[in-house]
Amino acid sequence: MSDLSDFRKEKDELFGTKDESPLNQEQKAQFKGLNYYPEDSNYQVSGNLSKNPSEEIINIKTSVGDIQPYKRYGKVSFSVQGREVALNIYQSTDSGHLFVPFRDTTNGTDTYHDGRFVEAEEENGKLDIDFNYAYNPYCAYNENFRCPISPEENTLDVEIKAGEKRYH
Repeated sequence: MSDLSDFRKEKDELFGTKDESPLNQEQKAQFKGLNYYPEDSNYQVSGNLSKNPSEEIINIKTSVGDIQPYKRYGKVSFSVQGREVALNIYQSTDSGHLFVPFRDTTNGTDTYHDGRFVEAEEENGKLDIDFNYAYNPYCAYNENFRCPISPEENTLDVEIKAGEKRYH
């Protein structure tokens, strides 16, 4: 079993059985697993990170209509599906955690309409992103959660057929 398969199995177990799950009891009773695209190495990308020297704070809208501040950490450029694209990388003002919300042309059909998130690892000016680990925010499963909505400026004009699909 691959690392991704193990990760997905553990996530399904968390969602279906654990108290930390975003699913309510009724959803857990009917839960049979999350929907995923098949693993595809074409969605493992690496790009050069251009850090934002100004440490600009931007306000990202949330699912409940308010805003949440993030530092615009930088921008990563990479190639996917033979196209050069770029995403802004944000940093939590609370934890310092890097945050990569994104939208793509699958939103609203195959994937959650407000976009998905993916983790990134920075090393020596490079940023590695594996879209196979792209995930939905908790508000995609339960409206009682407050989640940042992927900013329009992080919309990719390509299909990212990797990671989690829509729940419903």
